[in-house]
Amino acid sequence: MARWNNFYLIHIEFLGFRYHGWQVQPGLKSVEGMINKTFRFILQHENFKVLGCGRTDAKVSADDFAFELFLNQEIEIPTLLEELNKNLPFDIRAKSVELVDAKFNIIKNSKIKEYHYHFSYGEKQHPFNAPFVINFGKHLDIELMQEAVNQFVGIHNFKRYVTKPTTNTIFEREILSASIEPNTERVGGFFPEHAFVFKVSSKGFLRYQVRLMMAALVEVGLGNMTVEELKQTLVNYNETPMKNNAPSSGLVLHKVTF
Repeated sequence: MARWNNFYLIHIEFLGFRYHGWQVQPGLKSVEGMINKTFRFILQHENFKVLGCGRTDAKVSADDFAFELFLNQEIEIPTLLEELNKNLPFDIRAKSVELVDAKFNIIKNSKIKEYHYHFSYGEKQHPFNAPFVINFGKHLDIELMQEAVNQFVGIHNFKRYVTKPTTNTIFEREILSASIEPNTERVGGFFPEHAFVFKVSSKGFLRYQVRLMMAALVEVGLGNMTVEELKQTLVNYNETPMKNNAPSSGLVLHKVTF
């Protein structure tokens, strides 16, 4: 195993619509794969390692994603940031580079992730919204959804809100905050005039958890599920898993805090 002596924490933002998530996958285009390709060009060698702060689903974007770069050479931080943005593709941008020490662990260090899910309803929206805002068509009762989203806050067993769990999966998670608010982030141009954002934060999420939570909230908004029934999905967690999964392109990793 290589012994690294230089460690860099790098924050990036990216549009995930043409990628199959962060993690490298054989035969598929990924954000990590593009990062590795860029470093091979910049460094002119392959003696480095990249480790992300987590995974993202296909088509999910990020306002803030972090990864650690392991190297056996020292690079000036301004130079590294400049070279990254000069050579990364148009849909990935490096925001900051920070020198960290060998004790820093991007996976184990305590962190909070905040996700935003952008959505609207009603008249079919402009096609350019496809990578950013999901339109659920029929009228949604936003006030009822705002009441329902409060049920997620706190420590709950989210066994029904995960896809393909393993025998080691820990289902109990703490939702630090959850809300549905009017959209003030994606405005102007082709973006819908009336849109909303589901905001949720936690120290850790299960696979597809946020999208399954969003889909449950939509069911409440459509009148197919009551607030009490949503609450019971967290109480009766050994019953049938939630089946509906909200489309991935509406989801954005908004912020990662270490």
